[in-house]
Amino acid sequence: MHVRPDVDVAGLSDVGCQRENNEDSYLYWESTDDKEFHRKGRLAVIADGMGGHEGGQEASRLAVETVREVYDRGFRDDPQAALAESFAAAHTRILNYAEQYPAFQGMGTTCTAFAVLDHHLYFAHVGDSRLYLIREANIQRLTRDHSYVGRLVESGLVRPEDAERHPQRHILTAALGAGMELAVDVAGQSRELQDGDDLLLCTDGLWGVTSDEELEAAVSSHSPAESCAALVKLARQRGGPDNITLQVLHVGA
Repeated sequence: MHVRPDVDVAGLSDVGCQRENNEDSYLYWESTDDKEFHRKGRLAVIADGMGGHEGGQEASRLAVETVREVYDRGFRDDPQAALAESFAAAHTRILNYAEQYPAFQGMGTTCTAFAVLDHHLYFAHVGDSRLYLIREANIQRLTRDHSYVGRLVESGLVRPEDAERHPQRHILTAALGAGMELAVDVAGQSRELQDGDDLLLCTDGLWGVTSDEELEAAVSSHSPAESCAALVKLARQRGGPDNITLQVLHVGA
């Protein structure tokens, strides 16, 4: 993984304690060409597949690879537009793959991606993987869950503190490859980052068994590589019911 100075990046994926295979995928990318890097910045993507062992694994792989490919190839000086275009392309590619190979019917994946360019953050999101911003010991979730329980929280029928233990919290209302229409959440405007900020991408195999406070404490007190290892260990200690995947990017040397 090619990473220029001024950030520290790490990622880790673990099958967990109760699954036979890992249906999560993640990726970090920046152009090796300096001129292109200064145009496009840094890209991080995470995806949590669904649709059976091979289906989920293939869907998440297609998602992260397509987002990277289209973000790079289709970039026209607008990171947010490039992210939106890359999600639409990934959605279409997964649908076409399932049509071509009937055994993969029903495959789909969550996908959350962010780009950092000139200390500004852009992101796109579908599903219930999450993006957090951690700044000065405070943690803020920047994405909303596209899930049945997420809708209940938004309507006031379920309290946020109860949502992550709700028995139906894993029912998604949107995913790449699910349905013909795609509803993607994108940042309304870029967010300026500060040196010392941390960005955390994670699948529900992590956030489903930890609190926001535990996520913040681990990321704030460790390097990205150490925090990834510590949080995977914590999720496994709590039973690891799902695949566990995260990426952490620390802004600043």
